Amino acid sequence: MAGGVPNKTGTYVINDEKLTIVETGASPSVPNVLHGLKKLGFSPDDVKYIILTHIHLDHGGGAGLLLQSCPNAAVVVHPKAAKHIIDPSRLITGARMVFGEKFHEMYGSVLPVPENRILIKDDEETLEIGPNRKLMFFDSPGHASHHFSIYDPISNGMFAGDSAGIQLDLGLMVYLPATSPNQFDPGKMLGVIEQFRKMNLDRIYFAHFGMTTEVENALAEVKEWIPRFMEIGKRGLQEEKSLSDIANDIFKLLTNQFSALGVPDNHPTYNTIQLDLLVFATGIVDYLQKNKQKRV
Repeated sequence: MAGGVPNKTGTYVINDEKLTIVETGASPSVPNVLHGLKKLGFSPDDVKYIILTHIHLDHGGGAGLLLQSCPNAAVVVHPKAAKHIIDPSRLITGARMVFGEKFHEMYGSVLPVPENRILIKDDEETLEIGPNRKLMFFDSPGHASHHFSIYDPISNGMFAGDSAGIQLDLGLMVYLPATSPNQFDPGKMLGVIEQFRKMNLDRIYFAHFGMTTEVENALAEVKEWIPRFMEIGKRGLQEEKSLSDIANDIFKLLTNQFSALGVPDNHPTYNTIQLDLLVFATGIVDYLQKNKQKRV
């Protein structure tokens, strides 16, 4: 649960010799994480690693708070992320600019992570969490420059964060790119999708939300939507539309296509993705304004 919305942001627990959590969610979600651990039969003392795919506050904003309950855990992050969880002031400022007065409700207090509790993993480095389980980390830019994804050989699955999009349950599963500001890069995101496709994965573990075994279909959908989202952004800039109008154009594109697949126009998920689409529109426009000569 995130921001009071169930099935919004997920935390994964990998049960092996060294108990590992992937993503914490924001600080208001930490009680849910602790409750989930207890329900699974674990104590916070059992947690050895807390892995953050990236440090946007909906994924890692609760890390500092969760660490207070997990005395034996280290936080595992991308090399570019470490300094920003030691001092999260820039993350907080950036999120306040995007979410305004909703910030506190969504993210609560963002606590720093002590430097001596951080473990950095670079591209293709591994982390042994059990006698027969070595997780491997892959640099996964496109959504954020400090994003990595984590390959689990036991399930042949990838904990993808936001690097390969999001999964929405509309009665049928749909997959969309997560184009949030301010490091969104469509070309790099397409590169990550192609890398995952070539790995012949059996599973993708999305942060938003849930696991899929329909890997080829999920990656193909996200790949298809990226240029369509970008075209709406380009047209919106040319017509001097507001961000909310661009987000509404994306919403219309999605609902028209999903309606043709039998999704009702009043599906409750449509109420919860409005803010997401505004954030996505902001990321698209930010990219286009910084890269006026580039084309996707």
